[in-house]
Amino acid sequence: MKIIETARFRASFEKLQKLTKQKVKKRFQLFLENIFHPSLHTEKLEPRHKNIWSFRVDRNYRVIFSPSSQDTILLLDIGPHDIYRKIR
Repeated sequence: MKIIETARFRASFEKLQKLTKQKVKKRFQLFLENIFHPSLHTEKLEPRHKNIWSFRVDRNYRVIFSPSSQDTILLLDIGPHDIYRKIR
């Protein structure tokens, strides 16, 4: 699987605290093994036709992504739960 990080994702990731970055890396390992691992709570976001998904890092943080092809994932952004408003 090929992972592409947008500039927005990289900038948001760099602003995170060290502990949160470590959590992201651990969750990302689960994500690479199984996008729908139960602890990630992966969900498709509204509006559904945009094909934008999220998974949980912890109670506060979410990673927003879009499968751009069968073997490529585009990481769009990462941030607190209210990040959903920025994506729509």
